Amino acid sequence: MKTQLTSIVLLLAFIGFSQSEEQAIRETLQKYLEGSSYSNPEMIQEAFYDAADLFLSKEGQEIWVLSPKEYAALFQNREQGVFNGREGKILTIDCANDIATAKAEIRIPSRKLHFVDLFLLKRLSGEWKIISKAATLLPSE
Repeated sequence: MKTQLTSIVLLLAFIGFSQSEEQAIRETLQKYLEGSSYSNPEMIQEAFYDAADLFLSKEGQEIWVLSPKEYAALFQNREQGVFNGREGKILTIDCANDIATAKAEIRIPSRKLHFVDLFLLKRLSGEWKIISKAATLLPSE
């Protein structure tokens, strides 16, 4: 009986830990999504590890690699704090100790664009950061 009770307590502690870690990961991803939807370069950069690589889709290029700073600069000349039509939604999060993967979809209806972003995250100094991002532009619907 004591062994079962110990197992239940450990399971509940693990579930609580997992939920809080998932929430922390979700908050990091939301910084990226909200920052890119409201043209906030600082918020975008805050979500990323400084030395992260972003592997993006760009017409005429097989792969387009940017740093978080270069990516955030794409939003620099837009009206900050105003919704720019970019809709982001977290689809999945999978966490294992201090690393995680996540998937999000990005839609820009006014331009008929639909992206899928894949993220690799790591807990660094107690804070979740995106250490890599890859994006693909889906065919027009």
